[in-house]
Amino acid sequence: MRVLVIGGGAAGCMAAACAAERGAEVVILEKNQNIGKKLRITGKGRCNVTNACDMEGLMQNIPRGGRFLYSAFSHCLPQDVMDWFEARGVRLKVERGNRVFPESDQAAEIVETLRRTLDSLGVTIVHDTVTGLACDDRGVTGAVCGPRTYSADAVILAAGGATYPGTGSTGDGFTLAQSVGHTVTPLQPSLVPLETLERDCAEMMGISLKNVRLTLRRDDRAVFTEMGEMLFTHFGVSGPLVLSASAHWEQGGRWTLHIDLKPALSEEQLDRRIQRDIAAAPNKQIPSLIRGLLPAGMAAPVLGRLQIPARTPCNAITREQRHRLVLLLKDFAFTVRGTRPMEEGIVTRGGVDLREVAPKTMASKIVPGLYLAGELLDCDAYTGGFNLQIAWATGMAAGYAAAEGR
Repeated sequence: MRVLVIGGGAAGCMAAACAAERGAEVVILEKNQNIGKKLRITGKGRCNVTNACDMEGLMQNIPRGGRFLYSAFSHCLPQDVMDWFEARGVRLKVERGNRVFPESDQAAEIVETLRRTLDSLGVTIVHDTVTGLACDDRGVTGAVCGPRTYSADAVILAAGGATYPGTGSTGDGFTLAQSVGHTVTPLQPSLVPLETLERDCAEMMGISLKNVRLTLRRDDRAVFTEMGEMLFTHFGVSGPLVLSASAHWEQGGRWTLHIDLKPALSEEQLDRRIQRDIAAAPNKQIPSLIRGLLPAGMAAPVLGRLQIPARTPCNAITREQRHRLVLLLKDFAFTVRGTRPMEEGIVTRGGVDLREVAPKTMASKIVPGLYLAGELLDCDAYTGGFNLQIAWATGMAAGYAAAEGR
């Protein structure tokens, strides 16, 4: 059995290794000069390999495609991925949020481990750009790279998404899938910073918030709410909470972000806290009161929204002004204009319609002999290693099935 794998990223490398383990002759077609180019920059260069959770944890962190992925995950849970890498010499560690990283904090170690594994299994890596899929009336027969055609009994398409185009993820896989009859759902960036209409964010640029609750609403209906960290930028907001929230954003409707800056306190408790602070320093001006509650750089934007002069002494604040301050701290809201461009997204939302792919094998229901894996599929997850878990699991399923002709 000769298997061609298009794409040398996480899903492609895992697919190639698994197919070779089953005895297939495997060739990876990768247009970059090295495999794993995008892997090398994931997790800020540390590579968040997976998330050390169970099946329930996976399902809770996959807003789209979880049901489809259940079969693949049942044979490749996070612990299986950890075992796979540790068996090949990678020492792993689990950090906050169950995020799994190599102890070396070097994504390059993961890439080199994949490379060594592929070499040991006799996988051939050819650096060439696939321009088309070769098919006949029986199904796929290989891949076309300009004037040259590579023949195969099975082809695994794992060419990645359309984010981080500098790493080679330029959407080629979607074009190839469409060329043989597959449906590709609308593409947009996910795990991407959000732009806001209000200018407050630019005034607070660089301020990081921890232990806040962020809620994303569409037409006043909450679609995401979570505790964690976020960051103000010159265009809007970013950080882990915002990236996960962005997985729910789409065109249409009125989208707003709501930040509970003091989630541990009720409105009544927060009001009592403010009254105590005022009593402790009644003659200080109100910016000092705000700085006791929030990062210093937020004082001016907060007072701007409250329309209270900065020179107002604390003991001159009215009960109504104090109430408005409490409400603002519990709901610091912004209007979402949209996401940052595709190039700034971590993963691609949208892709090959899951109804056209067999969930147990990743086999195409349109073209016999074709398998699809990784970011190419219309499924994505929150931050924390879940998207790489999708890549490993779908790559493994496709590799085994392709080698066995299932």
